[in-house]
Amino acid sequence: MEKALLNIGFGNTVVADRVVAIVAPNSAPMKRLKDEARDENHLIDATQGRRTRSIIVMDSNHIVLSAIQAETISQRYEMVRTAEKE
Repeated sequence: MEKALLNIGFGNTVVADRVVAIVAPNSAPMKRLKDEARDENHLIDATQGRRTRSIIVMDSNHIVLSAIQAETISQRYEMVRTAEKE
């Protein structure tokens, strides 16, 4: 059984089936979520030193930071899901 991978930028990928949410990091609750994940060692920083532009919540309670816009990742996610159905 092959798992579809979602490109989150700079050669980094996550398993598309494990994604729960793709959100923008601007709001205070998202900043709090990121800080809590860092404290619990559940934070994965895939920004390659760039500014965080999206936060990906995984079903394993891991939080993945990406330097790609949330809209762009959402579009890529939709393409992966569509390709899986075909």
